[in-house]
Amino acid sequence: MNTTTAATQAKVTVATIRTWCRIGAVAAAKVAGKWVIDTASLARRIEIGARRKARKAQQVALTIETMTAIGGRRWQKNGMDRVYLNAFETVPGLELDHYKSGSISGAWLDDEKVSNAEGGRLATAVDKVYFDAADGKVHIKWGWGTPRSLDRDEIATRIFAALRTAVAAL
Repeated sequence: MNTTTAATQAKVTVATIRTWCRIGAVAAAKVAGKWVIDTASLARRIEIGARRKARKAQQVALTIETMTAIGGRRWQKNGMDRVYLNAFETVPGLELDHYKSGSISGAWLDDEKVSNAEGGRLATAVDKVYFDAADGKVHIKWGWGTPRSLDRDEIATRIFAALRTAVAAL
């Protein structure tokens, strides 16, 4: 297949097809100074592009509306506009069982048993999670617990992933 036909099929410019040929994004060979493109390779490249577009379409918008839709509570005072996300104050993947007294009787992180003390540290690692409308970002106010099994970056990554998943499910 020549570059013009490939460009029409892939819905890109001829220059893009030539670039793909040069960098090896599609299997192609130069014959008499013109690119001859492998049809199956071009089809795979088009499929990759379609998956990337679908992934971009799945990106979620973090707004006041989406944050309240997943259970956040809006708070406005003194020029501040925030949505507090109380459901995301625990570390995703943490499960705790309690005695009637309220003490922890069992703790699991990602279905693996951890000590009750570590469960307590994980449970108190995050104080507040909120979306600030002024900067459009989610913020974490850290608690007093300092767990040994996860550092703050790992906890933040888990919280942000859980938020994106919840918003994407809307």
